[in-house]
Amino acid sequence: MATDKQRAFRKDILIASALFVGGLVISGASLVEIAARQSQDVAQATPPTQSAPPEPQAKPAESKPGGERPTTPAPEPARPDPDARQSGAQPVLPPAPAEKTAPPVQQKK
Repeated sequence: MATDKQRAFRKDILIASALFVGGLVISGASLVEIAARQSQDVAQATPPTQSAPPEPQAKPAESKPGGERPTTPAPEPARPDPDARQSGAQPVLPPAPAEKTAPPVQQKK
């Protein structure tokens, strides 16, 4: 006579075996489908080369929202040079408050 523990163990083994076989069947079916699909479709990472190069455009593309494209470089942030600082120019931003600065990093011994 089988005890309750043995019956539960056999039931668990049966469920585990069924799941394992099901996984093998799904994996096999997927591999068959991949092999069949590979012969039909070929993935191409880059577009095919053109027979004639495109004609170069004389002017740049139009901007949609309005106006022309800016031709000057973007302005840089204002930083007074060392001579201006010596003569008394104030920095743009005040120094950070003490609670927002971190303590100095301690060297490992």
